[in-house]
Amino acid sequence: MRVIAFIALAWLLQSVFGFLQIRHFNHEYAKLRKLGRVVIGKRTARVQAGTVVMFAIDGKNRITAAKKMQGLTVFSRIRQLKGFDGKYFPALTEEEISTADRLTQIAIRDALNSYHILSKGGELQQKKSLSDMLPLRRKKKTG
Repeated sequence: MRVIAFIALAWLLQSVFGFLQIRHFNHEYAKLRKLGRVVIGKRTARVQAGTVVMFAIDGKNRITAAKKMQGLTVFSRIRQLKGFDGKYFPALTEEEISTADRLTQIAIRDALNSYHILSKGGELQQKKSLSDMLPLRRKKKTG
C-alpha cells in the first residue's frame, strides 16, 4: 500500500511541477513574442538533458533576445542565451554556434533548419512520438 501511495505522490508532484514548468515557458515565450517573431529549436532526448532555444527576431531578422531551457527534470528553467543578440539569425555561422555547449548547438541548428523551411513556405514534419510507434496505435489498411 505504501508503494502505491509513494508512486501516486511522485506522479502528482511531477504533474504539478511539469505544469509550472510549462507555465513558465509560455510566460517567457509571450515576452519574446512581444519583441517580434520567435524561432524555436529543440534537442529532445529520453535519457539525456533536453534543450529548447528561443530566438526573438525583428523585421530584419536580427536577434533581439535569445533564451534556452536545458535539463533533465521539471525543475529546468529558461535562462538567457548569451552571445547572440544583434546577430543576423538566418546567417549564423558555425563559429558563432560553436560558442554554445554541444546540446545547445544541436537545438540552434534545429531552429535554423525550421526557420529556413518555413521562410520558403514549407511545413515542418512532426516526429513520431512514442505512443505513435506503439502497435495499438497503428491504423489498419483498408482496401
